[in-house]
Amino acid sequence: QEKKIFTVQGPYPVIRSLLRARGWVERKLPGVGKAGSGLEQHHGGQEKRLQEEEGDGDEQWEASQLVRDQAPYFIWTNRCGAVDCRLLRQDQVVNHYARAGAFTTKEGLCLNLRNLPWFDQADPDTFFPRCYRLGAADERQAFIEDFRLTAARSLLKVALERAGDVLAGTEQPPKCGKGPGESHVPHPMPFTADPSPSVSPHLVEEALQVCRQHLGSLGHQDIDGDSPSCHMMGTDWDRFLQDYYRVVHEGAGLALSGAQREQCQALLRCLAGQLPQLSMEGNHNIWILKPGAKSRGRGKARGSGEGGTGSPPRRGSHCHRVPPGIVCTARLEEVLRLAGGCAGPSARVGEWVVQKYVERPLLIFGTKFDIRQWFLVTDWNPLTVWFYRESYLRFCSRSFSLCHLDPARHLCNVSIQKQYRLARGRHPWLPPDQTWSCRQLQEYLAQIGRADAWHQVMVPGMKVAVVGVLRSAQDLVESRKGSFELYGADFIFGEDCQPWLLEINASPTMAPSSAVTRRLCASVQRDTLRVVIDRRDDPTCPTGAFELIYKE
Repeated sequence: QEKKIFTVQGPYPVIRSLLRARGWVERKLPGVGKAGSGLEQHHGGQEKRLQEEEGDGDEQWEASQLVRDQAPYFIWTNRCGAVDCRLLRQDQVVNHYARAGAFTTKEGLCLNLRNLPWFDQADPDTFFPRCYRLGAADERQAFIEDFRLTAARSLLKVALERAGDVLAGTEQPPKCGKGPGESHVPHPMPFTADPSPSVSPHLVEEALQVCRQHLGSLGHQDIDGDSPSCHMMGTDWDRFLQDYYRVVHEGAGLALSGAQREQCQALLRCLAGQLPQLSMEGNHNIWILKPGAKSRGRGKARGSGEGGTGSPPRRGSHCHRVPPGIVCTARLEEVLRLAGGCAGPSARVGEWVVQKYVERPLLIFGTKFDIRQWFLVTDWNPLTVWFYRESYLRFCSRSFSLCHLDPARHLCNVSIQKQYRLARGRHPWLPPDQTWSCRQLQEYLAQIGRADAWHQVMVPGMKVAVVGVLRSAQDLVESRKGSFELYGADFIFGEDCQPWLLEINASPTMAPSSAVTRRLCASVQRDTLRVVIDRRDDPTCPTGAFELIYKE
């Protein structure tokens, strides 16, 4: 009569325990016995152990048997497809929305964030690295042009850097950093005083011409984000890129006249006012090829084996295949070769996306990290968004380097990093379990003189990104009054502490991988139930660490 019957599909002992403490009774899924369900035994050893640790007492089992023919009023599953929302009654609550792939896949983010200017004044280029679906012919060509333009800008940055005259905000990291405040890495290419052989003295002039033309085209962009196609007349791009690679990756000499130095400074200054990503993009032109419909690094690169590790990069290649399917590369031909199947007649448009790599991330003791930030949507009409005040960092196992594109240095996913041992000589203040809480990050920022960055830059930036993403996808997700969903957004921070959104995960893992995640995953589940269950009966009840940040 009180409608306190629930069903949980998947290993969520915290949810089960919290609901039972509220007087709810679990209706077991078909085929579930005291040892757990067959479905739950497919979610990995660690999560399975969580389920076994919880156990079912005799009283709980008997109560479950009594309601086995009753409809559950609260349903928590680990995937949207486990429940057909069309068959649910209005009084049944479920933890998923249909068609959320509009923003929980890389393809969805890539495509739908372009529509944000129609819904909001926020600019996605200020929080989402530019991205292209390689299966779409127009986007493939747009990526090629973007790669070329980025190479031209990068060449100007390198030319200034070599001349010892760097535009503020575009300089590369210094050659060393020591102590607890270290947040930079050495320049990846140790240049000599007289590198050889030198490239054509006209290379800088060509880059200047390209950047001038691009700057002119930026003034004609409209709300659709379309700019006149930049053909860069008179530029032999194959030759230009080969020379660019020699300068940036191989240390070839580059001459810069006094007049060219002034022109480089002026152009980059103007471009910085038009391109929000100019600073974070660095000068190595590194991009990431990703499976468009996957998350958490899942999927396989074309040609990789069953283990998903892929083949090693060929000799002389500036590409590194990352398990299980992500490819980091600094060469255009590598992207086009690896994604060659994208252009085939049977290829799906969004099967692969390529995204600009954040080359100038905020580092902690020379090591890259990202942050998992939870948020909760309790309604899509009106859009209602809750932001969690607690989050956690995930560190790479090796020091950051732009001349080594191996996954241990560049991808922070737990599923990837657990395949690697911690590097010898790793900074002793880095956590051995590779996780920090956001509070530990705040303590670190205070130590390096950036105590205000968390509350004044990082959190506000993440909130803007989350709301922007949801508004861009609002008309695509199926709204249902009896649903809610908890999401996990992954961000990386630039050297200026500005957040850059990498992806958004539906059904973020609740399996603890460390002491930090054990505490935080339990607390976010507890507070989710406070918002979606307790608050319905008592709108004034505490919502834990959840903060209502947006309601239309």
